[in-house]
Amino acid sequence: MKPIVYYAPWCPDTKPFFDELNRLGVEFEALDMVGVSANLKAFLKLRDTHSAFNIAKQNGSIGIPALVLEDGEVLLDKNKLADIFA
Repeated sequence: MKPIVYYAPWCPDTKPFFDELNRLGVEFEALDMVGVSANLKAFLKLRDTHSAFNIAKQNGSIGIPALVLEDGEVLLDKNKLADIFA
């Protein structure tokens, strides 16, 4: 199973996040959480239940892009991607 990235096309953090994943050679499934209601529902369920989003919610952020790994770990910081995939 490929990692999943929930994103919004208008989010300024999306392109740099995707660029870093591509630089690292990571294959992933990109799910637009804005254009597809099923993706939005899945993202909201994840955001409401996963502790990785606590700081984002406290700061009033959405928490995207969000990379979900096979083991359920969620990464929101593109600067930590190299720690996982390098």
